Amino acid sequence: MIYLNSACHLSTIDEAAERQRSKVYSEVFRSYEELQSRIGRLEGAKNKILSYTPGSWVDKKGGMDLSDYDVPNATSLLLIGPKGSGKSSLVNNISRALENDAPPSGRAQVSYNYAAGEGTCFLHEYLIPRGSGSFCLYDTRSFSTDSSENQKMLKRWMTKGVRHGELVGRKSDNMTLKARLKCKARRCFSSSQFRAVDFVIFVVNGISVLESMNSDDEKQQYSEMIASNINNPLLSFKDDKPVVVITHGDLLSLSDRVRVRTYVGELLGVCPTRQIFDIPENNESSTTLAIYDMLTHCLDRADRNLPAKDWSMTMAKVCAIVHLLFWIVMAMFVISGFFGFHTRPSVTSSIEEVEIPSSMDDVEWAEIRHLWSD
Repeated sequence: MIYLNSACHLSTIDEAAERQRSKVYSEVFRSYEELQSRIGRLEGAKNKILSYTPGSWVDKKGGMDLSDYDVPNATSLLLIGPKGSGKSSLVNNISRALENDAPPSGRAQVSYNYAAGEGTCFLHEYLIPRGSGSFCLYDTRSFSTDSSENQKMLKRWMTKGVRHGELVGRKSDNMTLKARLKCKARRCFSSSQFRAVDFVIFVVNGISVLESMNSDDEKQQYSEMIASNINNPLLSFKDDKPVVVITHGDLLSLSDRVRVRTYVGELLGVCPTRQIFDIPENNESSTTLAIYDMLTHCLDRADRNLPAKDWSMTMAKVCAIVHLLFWIVMAMFVISGFFGFHTRPSVTSSIEEVEIPSSMDDVEWAEIRHLWSD
């Protein structure tokens, strides 16, 4: 009897989970229809992104003003993901969506045979739009098969910042690859500044996710790797986890794309209709609008989580500057006094140079008559 009750209870739970899954699937499916219905707002969505400046979307709560926040010069969005996920392709898609002069070949170098190529090994900064100071994308090296290397890499970026042109090397790289990267690094000297990461975009390959869903073997490791990395607390900003971008959807049917988004949302514990964006490799208006929606979400969360200024550090810097200026003024005063003493004309020597007449008869009265006649 107890066994039957337990079985019925488990069956009820399974049925409820399946109903919930079907509900989410329907919501994701409708989101594609809703995206199509908003195509007419495409230009407005684009202008909103182009008018963005760091801190302009900040929530002024608790009596705080924009001057109370540590606002960056440019908002930095970090692209991370497994090898072949499509990070560089995403950079090009974003560039084409926002830049009228974007090159047809794209700004980022794309590896078309990622199984044989090295992929991105240096950090690359892309200001969007080109030459502006609103926000920038950072294309990064793909994840390693060694989770400890991924943890170390992400910790360095999230705590110390990212810098354009920096080589991302690993201990697990074979000797041939290390030699090739060392040769490339000789020709690439990075003198740019470090930028703090303001938000994270996690890019995954929709085809690899689908294979992982339908497999019982080692291909499931792809999903496990996604889950373990995106749940890294270093990548979250307060309660906001990274957004997820699913690529290569142009090679899948609509039903499979919906399945992938639903599965990834359940796997990562994020809303598939608000935090997971399907951005295939095409130039359709719906794809462009999805890019604008994704960027709006990222920039909004970046401004929402801007750190407050550390006024204690600011006051310490001001005091140090005032102290330094005081000693500079004192040094200038001492130096000017020293040189002024040695260059002042001698009173004694001036008196000795004046010729004093020996008697009243020697005075030239005619020459000094004007002194009293005036």
